[in-house]
Amino acid sequence: MSVLLECKNLSHRYGKKVALDDVSFQIESGKIIGLFGPNGSGKTTLIKQIVGLLQDEKQAIKIDGEPVGETTKAKVSYSPDRLAFKGDRKVSDLLDFYELMYDDFDRGHAEEALAGLGIDTGEYIGKMSKGTGEKTQIILVMSRKAKLYVLDEPFAGIDPVARETVIRIMLQNMPEDASLLLSTHHIQETEQILDKAIFIKEGKIVFQKSVEEMREESGRSLSEAYMEVFR
Repeated sequence: MSVLLECKNLSHRYGKKVALDDVSFQIESGKIIGLFGPNGSGKTTLIKQIVGLLQDEKQAIKIDGEPVGETTKAKVSYSPDRLAFKGDRKVSDLLDFYELMYDDFDRGHAEEALAGLGIDTGEYIGKMSKGTGEKTQIILVMSRKAKLYVLDEPFAGIDPVARETVIRIMLQNMPEDASLLLSTHHIQETEQILDKAIFIKEGKIVFQKSVEEMREESGRSLSEAYMEVFR
């Protein structure tokens, strides 16, 4: 299986503060990876490097064999940790925007998924609850036929009952050879879909292992492993 995302010896500072410290890992095609760590551990900084929002002068990250840049940005579908849309836009406006911007956007899937969640395409983003806005953003991002999906804390405002439905809909449109990097605090709800987990603490990767391998070796759940590392 080919390597889709490679991060090699990546470091990043904000002034004197070290945000990432010699971070290295790989993500193969067709895998779902969980990125876990407490607030301030470096998760969002790492994600911004991957999607090209922070400059990596040493080109320590490659996506599909290429350094992060305009070519790789077209292969990545990204959901930030806050709503990226203005409140005066309707959901239908966002559908139009995605259809115009991304050749790989599957509008039919997006409309079907939104309807399945009871989201009216005539509704204004500014009048939605936080959870409904997050659901809308996830659906739009996951309705592209990208190679790499990157979601940063997508479930923060979504209630536990709805999370299962959102996760199922998320995965319906993913190409088999695409990968998903998911940063979240909701370990129990996502553990069953993960192939691999990465734990990051104070800018350093302190754990990275296949979830299945971890269970076979120790019999622990991912939640138990997390508590042991970060206690």
